[in-house]
Amino acid sequence: MAIESSGGDGGVPSAGARTKARAGALRPAGGLPDRLVTVLAVAAGMAVANIYYAHPLLTSIASAFGVGSTAASLVVTASTAGYTLGLALLVPLGDTVNRRRLLVALLLVTAVGQAASAAAPTVTALVVLSGLMAVTAVGAPLLVAFAAALARPEQRGRVTGRMLSGVLLGVLLARTGAGLLAQWTGSWRSVFAVAAVGMLVLAALLWRLLPDLEPAERLGYFTLLRSVASVVAQEPLLRLRCLYGFLTFASFSVFWTSAAFLLAEPPYSYGEALIGAFGLLGAAGALAARFMGPLVDRGRDRLASTLLYVANLAAWGLLALDGGRLLVCLVLGVLLLDFGVQGAQVTNLGVLYRLRPEVRSRITMAYMTAYFLGGAAGSALSGAVHSAAGWAGVCAAGGGLAALVLVLWAVEQARTPRP
Repeated sequence: MAIESSGGDGGVPSAGARTKARAGALRPAGGLPDRLVTVLAVAAGMAVANIYYAHPLLTSIASAFGVGSTAASLVVTASTAGYTLGLALLVPLGDTVNRRRLLVALLLVTAVGQAASAAAPTVTALVVLSGLMAVTAVGAPLLVAFAAALARPEQRGRVTGRMLSGVLLGVLLARTGAGLLAQWTGSWRSVFAVAAVGMLVLAALLWRLLPDLEPAERLGYFTLLRSVASVVAQEPLLRLRCLYGFLTFASFSVFWTSAAFLLAEPPYSYGEALIGAFGLLGAAGALAARFMGPLVDRGRDRLASTLLYVANLAAWGLLALDGGRLLVCLVLGVLLLDFGVQGAQVTNLGVLYRLRPEVRSRITMAYMTAYFLGGAAGSALSGAVHSAAGWAGVCAAGGGLAALVLVLWAVEQARTPRP
């Protein structure tokens, strides 16, 4: 794969440019090679996994601190809310600062936060530390926007699909890995300690591999944040897709926040390892959803969105059957839910990345902030309805959100002429 140097005259790189090249300051010419997309997708998955390690550990955390499911669920709610805050305050910087340096700095701070979480003395401390750690764990959206910027226009949907598959695989496999590690070591604290080490390794890898590219424009921080509001105000399509993202991820979080409690009870009575293994089922759905990217590249995003929103609603029908006690329906529901949510994410960002290349990080920030606000709302809603109405309440909440997305989408299609 040909590359172009970031410095030099007349096509001959200077000594300074050669030094930067050895540090990884190379821009792929003609788009991103597949091997680099794979590395970036894995890195994005590892970065986002930090806010999901706690999901299969909630029963152990509740037992260790002597609290109920509602209090333990606050760990998930706090990390999702902290992540949303990080999206709002830090991701826009990707348009105006050196992304390589920004990413590495955030990973190092995240490592410190995970190490502190491993030593949390009380559930309150763990909730606070989880929220603070999650603020800096926003490497995934920065990497997605970076990959989209480096990709050719005709490969952008496919690259975005692969990147987002990596993100959702990180979300789902974090649960599997956390459950297995906690059961093997006998302590939920070991999960956060290992996560801290993983972030240090990832920071070193990205420092070596990422292109060291300077931003196209420089803006003051508060000017930058204000410009995000301007972009949202100017782009009605962005506002619509933000709403869809909010509702679909809220529905997704309603399931995964309470899934550990369902699986820990009869007739399943699973331990942490088996609860975490359900992430593998979602991973299969996430891999299937990556094929939505080529549909977006071919302009078939309307068809893709319709299929995905129907899949989300159908998944909740399966998950609700017999109060969640039918394993085969539970498995099929998880596959369909993760396929629908991940596919919708790929489609939404693929459509939005066509808008304005110079503000791609700000578009990513606006969309992902709405997306994870939905996740925080879904997590909080799930903890409340599970305590009040059990699994039936969880399915009513998640299915209601999925139905609302489908209704809003149908209304938009009825009002928008087909091209």
